[in-house]
Amino acid sequence: MPAHIDSAVASVLGIDPSNASMAGTGGGGCSSAASSRIRATLPDGSEKSFFIKIGPNAIMFEGEHASLRALHNAVPTICPQSYGHGALASAPEKHFLVTDFLEITSGRRGKAAGESLATKLAKLHTTPAPVPEGHGKPMFGFPVPTCCGDMQQENSYKSSWADFYAENRLRFIERASRNSNGKDQELTTLMETLCEKVVPRLIGDDHLNGGKGVMPVVVHGDLWSGNASVGKLPGMVESEEVTFDSSACYAHSEYELGDMKMFGGFGGDFMKEYHSICPKTEPVEEYDDRVMLYELYHHLNHYAMFGGGYRGGAVSMMKTLVKKYGA
Repeated sequence: MPAHIDSAVASVLGIDPSNASMAGTGGGGCSSAASSRIRATLPDGSEKSFFIKIGPNAIMFEGEHASLRALHNAVPTICPQSYGHGALASAPEKHFLVTDFLEITSGRRGKAAGESLATKLAKLHTTPAPVPEGHGKPMFGFPVPTCCGDMQQENSYKSSWADFYAENRLRFIERASRNSNGKDQELTTLMETLCEKVVPRLIGDDHLNGGKGVMPVVVHGDLWSGNASVGKLPGMVESEEVTFDSSACYAHSEYELGDMKMFGGFGGDFMKEYHSICPKTEPVEEYDDRVMLYELYHHLNHYAMFGGGYRGGAVSMMKTLVKKYGA
């Protein structure tokens, strides 16, 4: 029996709850959310499907809503459009996020119609971030907190990319790891050297691009192969490569590549096409080390959330970077 449509959801979508139904679709992209498909008759008589997540975390859904809007505004075919979020009228302790429904198909990435994901991502990463309210230029950060997995991230704006990455990502996740796993003097010591010496040396604003620094761009923020697929969004004639479950921020474009490298699924042809549109940052010879620095955050994030073997990989990367750039 299809579930009824909550009045708060119907209000966001501008639909009549009596002309809509909802049925579950499985997981919701995080450990605490469930998802469903809404089939609705619109006021003009046409029919449309929407995707809804329901869960307890209001901040997570606010962040994903803002993330999808930021990506969609820059490259409309890269992800579903988000329509809104909020508390359910019938159960205010539960929250929802409602977006376009993505009709997943059986096609393989790299073989779909339309622009490839490599091209869409490169377009995203070469589109300047908007100027945030209250600032006079594009900034690094994001207007709301976001969640990478179930980890809430601190996105307060900074004018310096090196400062943002050191404070809002590395030192932030080391504190989260300490809270989850207890004190770890080796990890803390490595992190301090990393932030004080390696980050300025490797991604300092006066170092990248011959001292010109980098332009803030929107990044997906949680782009691994499980958050990319082939499917049809409203308006698409054929299936295309798309992404979802975004945890966006305004960042250095190469920050995206750390998560992509950690889990794989984006091969040499993908990266060659991507970099033909979005070139590697100068100095190019340090590209692999910058990607390692960005990948490190995701190892530490997984260690903070899940513990276990993620520590070993993180420490090994930190030692490699400190040995090379920490003198």
